[in-house]
Amino acid sequence: MILRILNFVVIGALIFAAAYVYRIKFDSTLQAERLARIRSEVRRERDAIAALRAEWGELENPTRIEALTKRYLHLKPVAPTQFDKFNALPERPPQLVSPDSADPIGEVIENFEEPTSVTGSIWPSSPAPSPTQRAAGDRSRAATPAGGAGVAPDVVAPAPKSGRLDR
Repeated sequence: MILRILNFVVIGALIFAAAYVYRIKFDSTLQAERLARIRSEVRRERDAIAALRAEWGELENPTRIEALTKRYLHLKPVAPTQFDKFNALPERPPQLVSPDSADPIGEVIENFEEPTSVTGSIWPSSPAPSPTQRAAGDRSRAATPAGGAGVAPDVVAPAPKSGRLDR
């Protein structure tokens, strides 16, 4: 009788072991499929990266960029008169904000002053015209045949350019 119980226990252990081995095999198959799927995704991503690098190389090709600039920008060659000596350049502007300022923009607004010198192509601002000057300017613009293409009397002619940055 004990031998029979022992046989049943051994048969049960064999069935349990077979089920456990089957479960391990099934899990390993699932893991192998998952690994193959991840490897194919990595391969696709590497191919996409290679294609993007090739496209980037084509886009940054200097001959292509040069052709695009000639086609769309219409740039003029640099003239020798656009260069000047260092001693002829304007002085460095004053520092408007202290380095340890908590509110640099507010400090610039509080300490704002009109510039005294002209640099580049920015012309000094003319004083704001009075309402009577504005009305006279509007009448003179309306009297021009092109509907305002003439020069209003309250407009100040700009100073002549220095030739450094003329285009």
